[in-house]
Amino acid sequence: MEISKHFKYGETEISHLRKKDKKLGAVIDHVGILTRPVNTDVFASLVESIISQQISAKAANTVCKRLYDMCEMRVERLARLTIEEVQSCGMSMRKAEYVKGIADVAISKTVDFDALTKMSDDEIIKSLTAIKGIGIWTVEMLLIFSLMRPDVVSFGDLAIRRGMMRLYNLKELSKDRFERYAKRYSPYGSVASLYLWHISDPDVDISVD
Repeated sequence: MEISKHFKYGETEISHLRKKDKKLGAVIDHVGILTRPVNTDVFASLVESIISQQISAKAANTVCKRLYDMCEMRVERLARLTIEEVQSCGMSMRKAEYVKGIADVAISKTVDFDALTKMSDDEIIKSLTAIKGIGIWTVEMLLIFSLMRPDVVSFGDLAIRRGMMRLYNLKELSKDRFERYAKRYSPYGSVASLYLWHISDPDVDISVD
């Protein structure tokens, strides 16, 4: 499991966000640097994201560990497993089919995972959402936490929307308004997303002097 680094950012990104959005800047100064792990193995990260859908983190970790033990999350070994063997790790038949489908498109080069790093965000979204079971939100999370793309703010992520509403004291948030904020954060939207996730928790203190 290739989780050996964190999403990197520093004074350049913070200074930009502080300048463009005083409220977000104040929260960043209050909270400090956030460390979020990234998995640089794009194929494994995508499989893990499918496994993690609609189950607890603890359950997802258990299933992922079983699959790692079975095939080390290597494309060739996973492709040789039957759907029943994949399912035996503790996932539904539908998820097992999706996981096998990812391995199949990787083996056939229908999606060239090695080439993803050279593609734009939009090209990656278009390519990966063509795989059954993969939606836009899943790919957006992959862009941040595997490919470490710098400018991703996902409207499809409920926690990000909650964080944004809390930051600006909003009772509702239209997509147009969301996109105006996301444009303000650009080109460092992914760093803004880290803080929006953090403050989406109502127990996190965001009061500043």
